[in-house]
Amino acid sequence: MKLYCLLLLAAACLVGCSKQAVNDETSEVRKPNIIFVYLDDLGYGDISANGAKAINTPNIDFLANNGMNFSNGYASSATCTPSRFAAFTGMYPWRNNLKILPGTAPLIIDTKQPTVPKMLSKAGYNTAIIGKWHLGLGTSDKNWNEHITPGPNEVGFDYSYIMAATQDRVPTVYIEDGDVVGLDKNDPIEIDYKNKFEGEPNAKDNPELLTMKWHHGHNQAVINGIPRIGYMKGGKSALWSDVDMADHFLDKVKMYIGEKAKEDKPFFLTYTMQQPHVPRTPHPRFKGKSGMGPRGDVILEADWCVGELIKTIQEAGIEENTMIIFSSDNGPVLNDGYYDEAVELLGDHSPTGGLRGGKYSLYDAGTHVPFITYWKGTIKGGKSNALVCQMDLFASLASLVGSEEKSADSENVIAALLGSSKDGREDLILEATTRTSYRKGDFVLIPSYKGPKVNKQVNIELGNTKNVQLFNLKEDPFQTNNIAEQQPELVQQLMDEFVAKRGEFAKTSNLILK
Repeated sequence: MKLYCLLLLAAACLVGCSKQAVNDETSEVRKPNIIFVYLDDLGYGDISANGAKAINTPNIDFLANNGMNFSNGYASSATCTPSRFAAFTGMYPWRNNLKILPGTAPLIIDTKQPTVPKMLSKAGYNTAIIGKWHLGLGTSDKNWNEHITPGPNEVGFDYSYIMAATQDRVPTVYIEDGDVVGLDKNDPIEIDYKNKFEGEPNAKDNPELLTMKWHHGHNQAVINGIPRIGYMKGGKSALWSDVDMADHFLDKVKMYIGEKAKEDKPFFLTYTMQQPHVPRTPHPRFKGKSGMGPRGDVILEADWCVGELIKTIQEAGIEENTMIIFSSDNGPVLNDGYYDEAVELLGDHSPTGGLRGGKYSLYDAGTHVPFITYWKGTIKGGKSNALVCQMDLFASLASLVGSEEKSADSENVIAALLGSSKDGREDLILEATTRTSYRKGDFVLIPSYKGPKVNKQVNIELGNTKNVQLFNLKEDPFQTNNIAEQQPELVQQLMDEFVAKRGEFAKTSNLILK
């Protein structure tokens, strides 16, 4: 036990842990609580700490101004399911060719696979996830009216209170530790993503029921007046209230922190908010407050939730022993399936912060997202240019808590996350709908891909071109000048490294090697 304590103390000194983390009587390091706040479709430029003028996010700014705000923080992918997989497993999602999942998908994380919550659980942590999941549940033939397994609890979370997929997909119910909350077994749930249920209203046939007009794709089940992706029947007593969703998840977060703060064990909480993903349904307290329509309103709502989270840990007396990691699963999108005036009311606001592309895109705004670490007394306020990725949480947190667990692609950047080093990753493979690009240092190489240049439904450039693209992000952060023709030797060097790292996966993609 004494040796274990000395080893932990040495590790804490290496990463710059604060004196508050050490118990003076026993000289034993108290491992910090860790809260991962994960938003959905929030762009790099959507917070005022990153330059937004038309919208004010004081609580997120508090974390950024009093913690470490990363100008080169990345999700692994430009869509949600792959990014979440990478964040929880420390593995590149393209290794499994992952895409956005339907609400009926089976669990895509192998229950034998190392995960962040599993690693932290072995290191003595309570673990929980509250909010969006979207990594599949159970098996392909699961029964929503019985206990659903495997799920978050089988991949390392002691407690889970989630929505299965997204707010715009069925089933529109909460699931607690594998069981649908409030389900009446006499009104069983049925879900189908191909065939509508006879006698059940749907958006195409019953437009008179809609309180929100669909733009593309979201034209199947109608629940709470909102058209969804997929068809659903039954489960009326279990349906969530969309406008109360933010409050509902926040209440669960407050309750969890209140309970676990009293225990001797530290906790790891993943708080996965739904904002600003569609459908954007701000609580009446926030409706109309931003002047930018529902998208702006739900960003204000999310910021308020962050403020309530900060207040909760302060009132629990655990702020100096709690590390908060704040980020988003991918870049922004305006019209992603509903007419909600996100485009029309945007004004001068740039959700990408001027970066090129957005959700679904290989250009920088697809994966370049807000990334903030906060730990009172340990992380000093500042900005960092270190290249960091959510996929690195596995190795970095393992180093922080003294775990020797490993994962395939995660790198230890804990010194950068704590602000004690300016160095992060050297390189990173980024992904957008199974296509990949390669960033090394300040340069990013986007290989030539077949396919449309623009996703016309959402009006976002995808990065597909007939020619290889090379950008120097330090000199050209908005990717306006393709320098591939001027630097053929560098293009070849990066392409060789990229193909070597992707290995056999490069051969099976629609990549055009040059």
